[in-house]
Amino acid sequence: MAYVNSVGVRFYELDPYDHVNHAVYFSYFETARIEALSSVGYDLTRLKEEGFHLVVTDVRARFHRPAAYGETLEITSRLIESKRVTSRWGQIAAVEGQVVATVELTGAITDAEGRPRRAPAGFLQAIEPLRS
Repeated sequence: MAYVNSVGVRFYELDPYDHVNHAVYFSYFETARIEALSSVGYDLTRLKEEGFHLVVTDVRARFHRPAAYGETLEITSRLIESKRVTSRWGQIAAVEGQVVATVELTGAITDAEGRPRRAPAGFLQAIEPLRS
């Protein structure tokens, strides 16, 4: 099942046009993915303690409409696909049911030196409930 969290737009996240700056969405989406992983018992601290990192290797974003100060974004994060080294995620940011931005990304498991590695034992099973 997909993971959903909320974030309120803060004034310092706005661009000169009073919209959320496009780069800020990447922080929103990253925070949501980290919270989704934490919800299934695999936060980044646990991965690091086990000698692994989860890094973004590819990302595609689409911006559908601007979000403004004071709006609350509902971020939905779902696992699309998981393999031994990589996982693919889809995320949607919406305000009152209206899609604001979407992202699809691929993450890879690496060791502390950045070399690709198979996911740690139990990781793929842990994240499976995030698949929708």
